[in-house]
Amino acid sequence: MADEKKEPPKAAEGVGGGSLAKPDAGAPSKSPAPAGAGSGVPAAPAKPPAAAPPKPAAAVPPKPAAPKAPVKPDPWSSPLLDELQKRFPGAISEAVIFRNMPSLNVAKEHLVAICQFLKGPDGGAYTLLTDETAADYPKRERRFDVVYHLYTFEGNTRLRLRVQLGAEEKVASVTSIWPTANWLEREIYDMFGVVFEGHPDLKRILLPDEWVGHPLRKDYDILKQDEAWVKANLGIKSGQ
Repeated sequence: MADEKKEPPKAAEGVGGGSLAKPDAGAPSKSPAPAGAGSGVPAAPAKPPAAAPPKPAAAVPPKPAAPKAPVKPDPWSSPLLDELQKRFPGAISEAVIFRNMPSLNVAKEHLVAICQFLKGPDGGAYTLLTDETAADYPKRERRFDVVYHLYTFEGNTRLRLRVQLGAEEKVASVTSIWPTANWLEREIYDMFGVVFEGHPDLKRILLPDEWVGHPLRKDYDILKQDEAWVKANLGIKSGQ
């Protein structure tokens, strides 16, 4: 009919009464644009990955210090030495000083006379024998050193005398000059086998009188014992 009015098509209903076009099911979906894209603002640069911490260097052990050269004694000269050489020609074979202590090598034939002089006022008044000992050098021609340490209260000084002996040589005792030498010489006799002529009672002081051998000689084994004495007196086998 010509008079019939046509109604306009209805729009699709949506939220807020607006019309929404339904997307085509077959059309690909668009992902959101990255920040700054199309806005003229440059995107922030990506951070580089953190670098791994450096490995510690291997510790280098310190080099050992070079061994120090042994300190050598210096030659010694003094009015006392001059007087000794004047009174006893040829009796002093060496005169040195080490750590402020003079040392003289004395021929055994002149030992007693030199000691008597040193004890007197003209020789420095060395009235005290602080020590008497020995040392063993088995490869040397004169095997033993017998050493005397002297002290003077008047001068507050020390003096060292040394006598060198062969394996079978004897030396004069100085007990008549310094009585303290009595036990010291007995100990040297016991441990080293050095015989002191004129000693009033030269016998062992640490080991039994019947003991065989002298333990401080370098050729005496540290584990060695007088097996016969141990068996006879202790009733056991040596080394038990």
